Amino acid sequence: MSAAMVDGTTDRPPARRPGGRNARVRAQILAATAELVARDGIGGFRYEEVAEYAGVHKTSVYRNWPDREELVVEALLRYAEGLASVADTGDIHRDLSDFLLALAGGLETPFGRTLEQAIQPARQHTTVQALTRILDQRVAAMRGRVDTAVERGELPPVDSSFLGEMISGPVHLIVNRGMRPFTRTDAERIVGVVLAGIRATAPPT
Repeated sequence: MSAAMVDGTTDRPPARRPGGRNARVRAQILAATAELVARDGIGGFRYEEVAEYAGVHKTSVYRNWPDREELVVEALLRYAEGLASVADTGDIHRDLSDFLLALAGGLETPFGRTLEQAIQPARQHTTVQALTRILDQRVAAMRGRVDTAVERGELPPVDSSFLGEMISGPVHLIVNRGMRPFTRTDAERIVGVVLAGIRATAPPT
């Protein structure tokens, strides 16, 4: 009788944590999908290429994502959902500047470039529509921060969605041109100009 049997243990190896390997495989598949979409666009994306590109067996792809479109959406939105957040330090200018820097940093990553390229085709594509809905949601925190600033008297009443478009548009323009990096100075100037305009055009109270 072995010592292991005497003390009540067995010689079997410890059980592996569930999901560890599967989580890695899923991550590989999602990353490969995003790269293929960036390379070929949504229309040119080939479901059959994913397994080879990810270095996994094709059954892993089909088992986890039986539907091609679900795979594309999850791969891209996995990144998009966490693109940027907005802190609340009590200083709206600083918080919005930090938001723009985080947004630019996200757009400059491989996944950010993938996302920007993916939404260029026709807007009627169902995958693009799904992406657009999530991209709209990613600025919800920013809109909430602006609404809080209005409530505190940091800003006059303003359409927070419109303000978000005004400050985020130049970020996409600078990053997509790729001629120079987006800097804190850029962020602060953009926020400063937009907030000054909002304050200057606010109706008297």
